[in-house]
Amino acid sequence: MDSGTTAWILISSALVLFMTPGLAFFYGGMVRSKNVLAMLMKNYIAMGVVTITWVIVGCSLAFSSGNVALGDWGLFGDLDLFGLTTLDLTNNYFGNDVPDLLHVTFQLMFAIITPALIAGAVAERMKFTAWVAFVAIWSICVYAPMAHWVWGGGFIGSQIEAIDFAGGLVVHINAGAAALALIIVLGPRVGLGTEKFKEHSLPLTVLGAGILWFGWFGFNAGSAYAADGAAANAFITTQIAAAVAATTWIFIEAARNGKPTSLGFACGAVAGLVAITPAAGFVNPLGAIIIGIAAGAICLAALQLKERFNFDDSLDVVAVHLVGGVVGALLLGLLADEAIGGIAGSGAQFVNQLLSVIIAIAFSFIATYVIAVVLDRIIGLRVNDSEENQGLDSSLHGEQAYAIDN
Repeated sequence: MDSGTTAWILISSALVLFMTPGLAFFYGGMVRSKNVLAMLMKNYIAMGVVTITWVIVGCSLAFSSGNVALGDWGLFGDLDLFGLTTLDLTNNYFGNDVPDLLHVTFQLMFAIITPALIAGAVAERMKFTAWVAFVAIWSICVYAPMAHWVWGGGFIGSQIEAIDFAGGLVVHINAGAAALALIIVLGPRVGLGTEKFKEHSLPLTVLGAGILWFGWFGFNAGSAYAADGAAANAFITTQIAAAVAATTWIFIEAARNGKPTSLGFACGAVAGLVAITPAAGFVNPLGAIIIGIAAGAICLAALQLKERFNFDDSLDVVAVHLVGGVVGALLLGLLADEAIGGIAGSGAQFVNQLLSVIIAIAFSFIATYVIAVVLDRIIGLRVNDSEENQGLDSSLHGEQAYAIDN
């Protein structure tokens, strides 16, 4: 084990966990004031629920050395790591330069934030109890297999030979496709199309975006699993893509509407961060600029999708995370620099990336749709109209975000 690498991954793990509160504020500022605590809770509860599912079974399904396979196509891990009782203070199991338990911890932080991303799509109308059940089931049945397919020896990495440095497929496309399936089953908010739903606190959203940007350096540079040149490359490409995408977004906004907005800059930065995630350790700074421009322009254009197809993606998870993840994963196939990550961009690699994107979207959408339908029939997914009109903070949690004593 290497003490420098261990220190870096310890720090990176903390940075990635910090992203979930950042996401909570990013989303919380965009909902109405009567729903802000409910949105924060939907993010924070993932820190509790997914930690439990990950330790008991999720990590084992994603990363155990035993591979349940169909021929050469690895599907998921076995239960060798059930409860993490197999692991000790060494690095004998995974063979990384860090303790095995630290590898598990770092990956846990990814498992936590992925379902939390979905929360923005179901804002202001989903039951908290249904959300808790959904997160628990989804983290085991959808996230863990996807992580195994890409990072744990499964077929996307080994057979299709697609690459995903830090979670374009596993985190963002996975969460974005799941969000689309869940909102189709859930249905739109009461008053959509007749009422104007206004963000209640853009400063909270901008603060959340800043925390996400900060934490993302652990997300991407930490995925190098070393304190070395690869981590440095991932760090700078992450910064470049976020900065370029945010700037591109507000330039287009200003050209269209005459005014650049703080919300636009925040969303553009997150779109750039999403798009560079699969590519951070494989592209050079010029590639990061191209990805940033594409993410800022395409994700902004994708906001029109929900109006065209009439689905209520409350906080634009599909446009930012699904579309941004696809942009990054596909451009990676063309822009990968062999001198950076050992893989050169090519037509063949683009096809590998495209196939992996199609599989990830199809699996996540279908599996999530089934989970959502079953939960809806058993416990119901959404609050009633009265509770929704009252606001979820009061009706579900018995609290007010901005109560003032006279």
